[in-house]
Amino acid sequence: MPDAIRPCDLSAASLPTPRGPISTEVVEQLARPADSGTWPIAVGGADPYGEDVQLALAVLYELHYRGFAEVDAAWEWAPGPLGLRAELERLFLSRLRADVPAGDDPDAVFEGLCREPRDAWGVSHELAERGTWSQMREFFVHRSIYHLKEADPHALAIPRLSGRAKAALVAVEFDEYGGGRADRMHSRLYADLLTAAGLREDYLGYLDAVPAVTLATVNFMSLCGLHRAHTPMLVGMFTAAEITTAPSARRMAKALERLGAEQACITFYTEHIEADAVHEQVLRHDVVGDLVARDPACATDIVFGAEAAEFLEGRLAGHLLGNWSSGTTSLRAPVAAVGQPVGCPTGGRDPGTFQSSTPGSWVEVPPAPRIRR
Repeated sequence: MPDAIRPCDLSAASLPTPRGPISTEVVEQLARPADSGTWPIAVGGADPYGEDVQLALAVLYELHYRGFAEVDAAWEWAPGPLGLRAELERLFLSRLRADVPAGDDPDAVFEGLCREPRDAWGVSHELAERGTWSQMREFFVHRSIYHLKEADPHALAIPRLSGRAKAALVAVEFDEYGGGRADRMHSRLYADLLTAAGLREDYLGYLDAVPAVTLATVNFMSLCGLHRAHTPMLVGMFTAAEITTAPSARRMAKALERLGAEQACITFYTEHIEADAVHEQVLRHDVVGDLVARDPACATDIVFGAEAAEFLEGRLAGHLLGNWSSGTTSLRAPVAAVGQPVGCPTGGRDPGTFQSSTPGSWVEVPPAPRIRR
């Protein structure tokens, strides 16, 4: 790629395999040297939640993070990617607004998230009570797309805030980035978890393996983070995540202990139990509280950010539980074993699995379904 500007991060991923006409055009265009032309790519009629749209968005957003190894870094602010991204964002956000009810009371929404219904049943409940190691590894793969960049989308809110809200968000992000210690950054802890589980730890290493329903949860964070006008939505989403993380992390730690997982897997979740319980209070009172006090009109966007994120997480949970209950993988392709069978952490056979045709690997046969939403 002569005269091209290389990504500054040598750990950047490679471009993924396209999943439709839009993502094919995106990948083909980005493989060329950057130019100042527009991209006449038609998006009308595309499914906002579909594989093609969500992968195209994920690739276009990544230009603002680490980029791709073979992509000219000058594409980041070129008219072609920006124009197409704007069209896809309008499509995605319009569908979300149609699917997520409007509200204007952040306190009511956050209090509701704190009071989990007694009959609630999600992915962490399933894994804690009867999940198998192969299900756990699939879950790790899904979450790798977010957790290996965990704090980055939310950090985009920092220059858009001021006063108490800014200082409080920086304090929370300081914890997310390990308090200044590279080995304690949450993204590093998740990379250690992946290695301990016999999985790839490279950034976006499983981009081709995860479905659109997973990409949508991360794409919504990037959509909100990259637009100053959507900063209240980003804050609402971040606050909702911190409220729900501590109890789900407690269940995940329980699941991993039951399965006899490596300590590095457990550590990632125990780190979040205490930290996110504190972050929740800081975000609710010092960030959200300060924003609403300064501008009461932003409450509606804060609520939408929280509820849209929960809606997308609900779609992902339904996908995981539905596939596991029907005996199929929740990924686009089964995860191959790395160094040991995909059964229990000791390398033996995990109850509820059977051997696949691939030597040294195991494929999940989930138990009967237990459905939440």
